[in-house]
Amino acid sequence: MKKIIIILTVILIISSLSGCGESFQRSVKTFTSEYTGGLERKVEVYSSSGQLLKTYEGKLDIEANEYGNKVLFDIDGKRTIIYNATVIVEEK
Repeated sequence: MKKIIIILTVILIISSLSGCGESFQRSVKTFTSEYTGGLERKVEVYSSSGQLLKTYEGKLDIEANEYGNKVLFDIDGKRTIIYNATVIVEEK
């Protein structure tokens, strides 16, 4: 299974270098994030008044619901779920 993932990742990377567009590159990044445990990211959580509540940094795979009021991710082996806050995610 690991060998198949590596082969698919290599194919996707080579294809992305051939100029298939930004959409394809986003798909490659999504695939890489899902199967390698995430990307190096910085997550900032703000209250509704704009006050910074918490900052997380590390290798994260982030999942948001369709309504935008719930974000979850795993960091350092612990699941973090954030409800009803402004969450800014920045790739490093």
